[in-house]
Amino acid sequence: MEYQASVNKLTQPLVRHLIANADKLRVAVETLDNGCTIIDAGIKVPGGLEAGRIIAEICLGGMGTVTLSHSPYTANWPLTVNVHTGNPVLGCLGSQYAGWSLSHEKYYALGSGPARALATKMKEGREESVEELYKELGYRDSFDSTALVIENDAIPPLEIVERVAGACKVEPSKLTIIVTPTSSLAGGLQVVARVLEVAMHKAHALHFPLENIIDGSGSAPVCPPHPNFVKAMGRTNDAILFAGQVHLFVKGSDEAAEKLAKELPSSTSKDYGKPFADIFKQYEYDFFKIDPMLFSPASVIVTAVESGKSFRAGKLDNALLDQSFGA
Repeated sequence: MEYQASVNKLTQPLVRHLIANADKLRVAVETLDNGCTIIDAGIKVPGGLEAGRIIAEICLGGMGTVTLSHSPYTANWPLTVNVHTGNPVLGCLGSQYAGWSLSHEKYYALGSGPARALATKMKEGREESVEELYKELGYRDSFDSTALVIENDAIPPLEIVERVAGACKVEPSKLTIIVTPTSSLAGGLQVVARVLEVAMHKAHALHFPLENIIDGSGSAPVCPPHPNFVKAMGRTNDAILFAGQVHLFVKGSDEAAEKLAKELPSSTSKDYGKPFADIFKQYEYDFFKIDPMLFSPASVIVTAVESGKSFRAGKLDNALLDQSFGA
């Protein structure tokens, strides 16, 4: 990538704000014996939408803004999360994408946020990024402190904390791990705030040249929480699949922009048409059986900046959204 800001440096003010305003934001801050800071954003504390909004900006590596507003586009669910980043490749794929798989015994979680851009491993005597994606991005960050966001309803075991600090080459005292249960308000919002990121990830899967995506924004309705994990996860996905809206600004030919627009919407997937929780159950709770092309926003606009032409595809589906959200 041509422009390589430090996502870890940019997020530290947001992390400090979250810690300094823990009581106001109803999150809990704990320092482990090894010095690592753990932020509970919904396990034993209420958390809330504002905590989720800040965590979403942390996930974006400080490269974007996340706001809440009311929108008329979804008939029964006006509360909307809006996401914008002037560098969607770095902000969304280089930081926000939940691409770091972490497990120890029965604990499993996906890590997102700026720590991913620091994490390395040794392979055949060479040091390389933990995730293959960073080879394509041509990006590796360097900073003395970091933050990782984990979607789980339990604090990670010390073994995972030590592994993350070691992979990122920081002292545990310079590591902050934020834990957001999907069933919480904060956790649900930070997942729905990935509406632009899922479009970026699908564009990558469609082999659209990432260097040609120069700006982007997205919005999606904030889903009501649900105490059942599968239903909560289903609603966060459905907010994007049935009512997510994304606008990408790209370089290159009109033909390439139009092709991207036509292929991006979730409705192009063979698995589209029912709430995500039902699809998950249909495939016996095996993520890998679900068509990966499903994970994308409902409606897209792709603007070719060199010609000024815009191409639209997809549509919002209020009926399926109501079915998922329990209207």
